[in-house]
Amino acid sequence: MKRDAINLYDRYGVYIDRSWKPAVSGKTKEIFNPANGEPIGSIPVVGQEDIAHAIRSAKTGFATWRQTAPWKRAEILREAARLIRERSPAIAAMMSTETGKPIAQAAGEISDAADQFDWYAGETQRIYGQTIEARLPDVRSYVRYDPVGVVAAFSAWNFPALLPSRKIAAALAAGCAVIVKPAGEAAGSAMAIVQALHDANLPEGAVSLLTGESSTISEALLRSSVVAKISFTGSTDVGKKLLKLAAEGVKRISMELGGHAPVLIFEDADPEYAGEMCARFKFRNCGQVCASPSRFYVHESIYEAFCRQFAKTASSLKVGPGLDPDTQVGPMANARGLAHAQHLIADAVDQGATLLCGGKRPDYIPGDKGFYIEPTVLSNVPDSAAITQLEPFAPVAPITAFKTFDEAIEKANSTPYGLASYVFTRSLKTATLASEQIEAGMVGVNDMAIAAAEMPFGGVKESGMGREGGAFGIHEYLEPKYVRLKLM
Repeated sequence: MKRDAINLYDRYGVYIDRSWKPAVSGKTKEIFNPANGEPIGSIPVVGQEDIAHAIRSAKTGFATWRQTAPWKRAEILREAARLIRERSPAIAAMMSTETGKPIAQAAGEISDAADQFDWYAGETQRIYGQTIEARLPDVRSYVRYDPVGVVAAFSAWNFPALLPSRKIAAALAAGCAVIVKPAGEAAGSAMAIVQALHDANLPEGAVSLLTGESSTISEALLRSSVVAKISFTGSTDVGKKLLKLAAEGVKRISMELGGHAPVLIFEDADPEYAGEMCARFKFRNCGQVCASPSRFYVHESIYEAFCRQFAKTASSLKVGPGLDPDTQVGPMANARGLAHAQHLIADAVDQGATLLCGGKRPDYIPGDKGFYIEPTVLSNVPDSAAITQLEPFAPVAPITAFKTFDEAIEKANSTPYGLASYVFTRSLKTATLASEQIEAGMVGVNDMAIAAAEMPFGGVKESGMGREGGAFGIHEYLEPKYVRLKLM
């Protein structure tokens, strides 16, 4: 890093025992701005000594935190939410610098992250047990919920504040201690979240944060007898590896993995409304969203009208650095993502798809620095194209026509993914049947804003297991305990 450069992570590092510190080894990893390739700082690369320290701290912290009264836990979580909102401008600027995310979208994500702590502040006060009428008059039977224990939480870079917040807030609300490992490319947002918890007077050991090599940290945490639960957001391939490690220790695990969300636009839908909404949601965060609409199946009778509106909206979106307030689509987060997008476009065109717009670096962005690509729309995409089966995670939208309801459902269910899905129709019957037959954990009908703190988020098939958010989310961190009491 340049000697005169500002280190974005100066006030942070590894967080253990309520203090920020460097890795014991002193090793660091340099982080770069995807908008221009410039270094923005460095984060610690922990070793086994740091990880062991975090595990010991979490074990002690769990013993304290689980005994903290629910109303006190709620008070701390609400104060953390307040602090996150208060610090939103600074955290959003850090996030935009790390990821290239447009600043307005980054600010929105900070608000969503704060919502998680507000929501789970209420849920910690509503962990209800159950009384079961016994067969005998001198017996009492009931079920209570206990926190599962120390949680290892791994999150991805595309939503670097929201994803760790979903895990941390729910786990703390349940009375668990958390060791969080944010994505190295964008660790600053998670660090800021942990700082808010620190300033809200969360007890020592209730939360720890580690940065460094993901494989080193994950294997050490999953092999520890102290860690009882794993929560992971990331790729399906990595999720499968963690699932195998978790099985060796018979540990509880919840995972939100890849997605390839189908969008079904039926013949009675408004093609202009659907086309504009689909384009605006598709290209949010440069298409790097697991629940992003990513395969568009349109009834042949409105196909041309939908494609025109989709391409028109996509072409109108301004691409640029995330910190520019006029930017609507930032750069991709890294070079491998850009290369993947270019491969998907070339493959589809080679197989006969029509490029309606995009497909290249914007002419108005000078030089060759930054991972920029225009929002790209492809029509007449054959089922054999790679983009119909591989998760795009890029600003590339394939559009295909269909004739019948059954054909649309078959196409929607043709991948191993099952996270989000979307339907556009004016027919209650069509909406109901499509929602029931699509193999996905979430369905949006005539709307794509499906994520909220109070709603369950998660998928089926190779998109994961378990749910985050809503009343379901806290139960991922609780164990039911049955008690039978005989009166003497």
